[in-house]
Amino acid sequence: MYQKNDFLEIEITDMSNEGEGIGKVDGFTFFVKDAIIGDKATIRVTKVKKTYGYGRLENIIVPSKDRITGKCPYARQCGGCQIQNMSYDAQLKFKENKVKNNLIRLGGFDRELIDSLTEPIIGAIDEQGNDYQFGYRNKAQFPFGKDKENRVITGFYAGRTHSIISNTECFLGVPENKLILESILQWMKDNRISAYDEVSGSGFLRHTLIRKGFRTGEIMVCLVINSPKMKAVEALADRLISLNSKLKDIFGSRIESISFSTNTKNTNVIMGDNYSLIWGKETIDDIMKVGGRELKFSISPLSFYQVNPIQVEKLYGTAIEYAGLTGKEEVWDLCCGIGTITLAMADHAKKVHGIEIVPEAIEDAIKNAKENNINNAKFICAPAEEYLAEHAEDISADVIVMDPPRKGMDEKALEVVAKTSPSRIVYVSCDSATLARDLRYLCDCGYEIRKIRPVDMFSQTVHVETVCLLASGPGGRG
Repeated sequence: MYQKNDFLEIEITDMSNEGEGIGKVDGFTFFVKDAIIGDKATIRVTKVKKTYGYGRLENIIVPSKDRITGKCPYARQCGGCQIQNMSYDAQLKFKENKVKNNLIRLGGFDRELIDSLTEPIIGAIDEQGNDYQFGYRNKAQFPFGKDKENRVITGFYAGRTHSIISNTECFLGVPENKLILESILQWMKDNRISAYDEVSGSGFLRHTLIRKGFRTGEIMVCLVINSPKMKAVEALADRLISLNSKLKDIFGSRIESISFSTNTKNTNVIMGDNYSLIWGKETIDDIMKVGGRELKFSISPLSFYQVNPIQVEKLYGTAIEYAGLTGKEEVWDLCCGIGTITLAMADHAKKVHGIEIVPEAIEDAIKNAKENNINNAKFICAPAEEYLAEHAEDISADVIVMDPPRKGMDEKALEVVAKTSPSRIVYVSCDSATLARDLRYLCDCGYEIRKIRPVDMFSQTVHVETVCLLASGPGGRG
């Protein structure tokens, strides 16, 4: 039996859903972080179970044909870009296979069926050949803390830890982040302002949330603080406002909103229960081109808005295509957030309804409908499963759209959806494992899969979005 700290040579022949390389040594399986299919490498054993083990990549003997040099020097420490050392073509193939394999293994669907229904993954490359593999995140949250020399730092947590890797330049985020973070760090140093300490619960600044409207260039900064020291908050806001001329000269963007959220709880939750405006506008705007028109959205610090605004236009465009709208349908959008999908479908339907449990999101959705002169949209603040169950007799849904969080849909909600009997269901998923579970439930209720299409919303990571069309009648039940 292998022991911890043994050094072994291994060839990687497969990859896990989490992006770990998988190989065997004399028939014994090892999972190796940062290794990719085709690598021949030396690993150091870190953990051994009865039937498998884990190893740390120590040295690559022969690199995979798909291995490249990643852009970020902190990728291995951070763990946020699990497959940055893999060529982009290989990344897309990995993600397409991940979706298929989850549907087959976890959903119990036939492989030939899934292969026949899955359309090619939509990559982060436009028709002109421009790629958007980096700099695509319009939102990032940066923790603040201290290093071993007691200096204030910011960056990202190392994988599965709360140790901050000092780094102001994440290549997945917008370049403005670096300038803003370095300005905050310098201000804290100049004014001897402390960062939050998780152990003692002391310190001023916990996190900084930065959001950007890609098409408008508007930037929002929300400071998550441990105590409401208004003089310090206002002084930091003044420092950020002074960046605007430089931001405009270099990037053509501008900070339009600065707010703070007080969080004094010993918790992993980043934001406090509410936020207050310090300077500028309550929200920033962004414009999405989808469904044949431009839609303007107002975004607050607490709003859910897809983090990749370039790829989301392709994602929602696919959802609209799958919905097959003729202008005569009633559409119900569950988990509607600030109304992005709902409003994108409004021009193509008779009436659209959005349901969301978060009151602030519904307020934003109503504002967004008014801002875009959309009069056939209605938004409801309620748990979708409860509202649909209570109003089942009054609901005439031709198409139901679901875009749930990673945990997928509640079984009660799926039960109500099936009883509502829409002719088509469009499921937008950020986790193909829970998608597989929910599709199996809907297919067992009589629905059949018609189309599946993965969309790469998160280049350099193992995550992938998927759009799926279900309908009644002959098709793919599995």
